[in-house]
Amino acid sequence: METFKINRIKAVLADSGKQGKWLAQQLGKDPTTVSKWCTNTIQPDLKTLAEIAEILNVNIRELLVNTK
Repeated sequence: METFKINRIKAVLADSGKQGKWLAQQLGKDPTTVSKWCTNTIQPDLKTLAEIAEILNVNIRELLVNTK
């Protein structure tokens, strides 16, 4: 089954010089969960996505793949 890229968390983390492990600590989440978000294996819920945007100081839209 092909994995659809829905989020850009990995790219935004790289742009900000941060790592998934750091983000996991900021959110109080398991690093494995954040890793799965970064590979688009699973997706964070919208509330968590908003928290990630706030932590990384970006617009929530930057965390999503543009479909148009």
